[in-house]
Amino acid sequence: MDTDVVSGEPSRLRADARRNRERILRAAMRRFAAEGIDASLDDIAREAEVGAGTLYRHFPSREALLAAALQDRQKELLAQAQQARAIADSGAALGAWLTALQDYLRSFNGLPAPVLAAVKEQESPLCLSCNALVSLTDEFLRRAQRDGHARPTVSANELFLSALGLAWVLNRAEACGTTRQALEKVLAHGYLAPAGEGAAPG
Repeated sequence: MDTDVVSGEPSRLRADARRNRERILRAAMRRFAAEGIDASLDDIAREAEVGAGTLYRHFPSREALLAAALQDRQKELLAQAQQARAIADSGAALGAWLTALQDYLRSFNGLPAPVLAAVKEQESPLCLSCNALVSLTDEFLRRAQRDGHARPTVSANELFLSALGLAWVLNRAEACGTTRQALEKVLAHGYLAPAGEGAAPG
């Protein structure tokens, strides 16, 4: 039940509150997509044609609104995880999951910052989804480690944080003179040359 429902005409008020929430979410998704996660909450409320108080009754913080705005994308990500599970090669499955994860973390410009904060702050509304993403990363990583496709010393949390950092950079890759493929290669293989490969010709 919505928290701003009062007695008297509960059915009508519940429906009104539900419509308000949906309008706020649609406005938030548009604003976050166009302006990034720092989009003005007042502008979101105005676009949704509700007062700031109504917005905060439904979403008491920016993180709560952001978590709700990401729900549809989380469903897409879980579907992609299921597709990755069907890949026979565990190394390729891990790669497919990391690509999907990076795309999710780029849903809105600036998203990696509150996700990183949620990793450290268990009270964040984004915390539960972050924990679920780390668990999924662990699932794919363990399978790849078991088959010898990933180093046994890498942890799921480290890999998740690496994907988080890469997601932040990917939005700026072309402007910085590099490509997604080049950055993903560094993430997957590191920068150290394999033993015995020798120095590059000088």
